[in-house]
Amino acid sequence: MIVRVLCCAAIANLITACGSTGQKPLREADSLNPKQIVKSDIDRVLEAHHREIFVSLERLADKLYRRNPREWRRAGLESREAALARLFEADHQWRLAEFEHRRGIDVMRLAFEPEFAGDRVAALIAGMGGMIQTAWGDRTELFMMDELDPQALSNCARNLEISAWKLAQSRDATGELLLLSNEIAPDGTRNLSFEREIGKMIGWLDMSARIVADKNNRVVTRILQTLATAVFLPVK
Repeated sequence: MIVRVLCCAAIANLITACGSTGQKPLREADSLNPKQIVKSDIDRVLEAHHREIFVSLERLADKLYRRNPREWRRAGLESREAALARLFEADHQWRLAEFEHRRGIDVMRLAFEPEFAGDRVAALIAGMGGMIQTAWGDRTELFMMDELDPQALSNCARNLEISAWKLAQSRDATGELLLLSNEIAPDGTRNLSFEREIGKMIGWLDMSARIVADKNNRVVTRILQTLATAVFLPVK
């Protein structure tokens, strides 16, 4: 038994010493992968949540580019597919050169500034991606020795709520929406798919925050704000 514990500890130290960081979670590891030895059930659940958050983030990006093709054209790209690949396949750690290599909340704000002349979808999605990864300690996977901050995860969820409100409300000087998202068809049918994807991300983040808080006997403070005047909360 002691030998087994020592072996697990040695493997844990080896893996976590070169633990992977990056801009999005890794794919689910095979059950026979040696790394599974140093992952708890909670680690695996949190990793599943992390993956689902980024699935919804990519869907949101696709939906926004479909409704706002002018945005990827502003970036000088040839297609929506090229715009998505730039965000999710290139290795940039959510620091795009066009945003002066800023990341997270600082980039998200650009998407809602009327005077901003760049790709608003890229600003919003890259900002969200960087913010989420910051809340996850820039990890792409979790091991027993890793610790997440439940308050950062909760604040991240609140920031997504604020973003959803801004997405539906932010307009330019002529009263036009800065980005088209949810819509009501002439027959009264409502397309709320954008709101649903953001809602999924909020749900996964809140559940992750609760799991981590319960695991570590931490208390998460829920800051109440009015959406119309809300400010983005820190995730560091």
